[in-house]
Amino acid sequence: MQKPLILILPLALLAACSSAPPVATAPSPVQSRSPTAGGVAASVKPSVAESDDPSLRPSMRSVYFPYDNFKLDAKYEQMIGDHAGYLARNPAVHVTLEGSADERGSREYNLALGQKRADALRTALKLHGVPDTQMEATSYGKEKPRALCHEESCWQENRRADIAYSASK
Repeated sequence: MQKPLILILPLALLAACSSAPPVATAPSPVQSRSPTAGGVAASVKPSVAESDDPSLRPSMRSVYFPYDNFKLDAKYEQMIGDHAGYLARNPAVHVTLEGSADERGSREYNLALGQKRADALRTALKLHGVPDTQMEATSYGKEKPRALCHEESCWQENRRADIAYSASK
């Protein structure tokens, strides 16, 4: 009789030592569904101040491209949908789609390629229902590299289009 009591007593003491109650957090845009009693998912209405909290925006904000290419890969579909959903819930939020290229090629060529990458992302967001008034596409060409070495691993990081959030214009 004493052995089970000896095993249970330390567990009871540990459970009673909880120092802080669990903190409730707001759902992120990616976690936009919650289970209901019937086991079917229902939409969760975002808070009114969602656009005031940048941490609630989708975290992945870059789309990467192969060399000399501006076609979006299907693997970015979910990410683009998440951003479109966030923008639909927050019409006062504006995004700038910033196209970039690696250092190879002329300045003019890379500016044009960066613009095509930004425009491809803009078109994808538009197909998800984001209005033109909420988006702007621009190119930095090779002027804003993310990585600074002169090899393929850095060039891959620099061939991208980024989603930058700001207040509505």
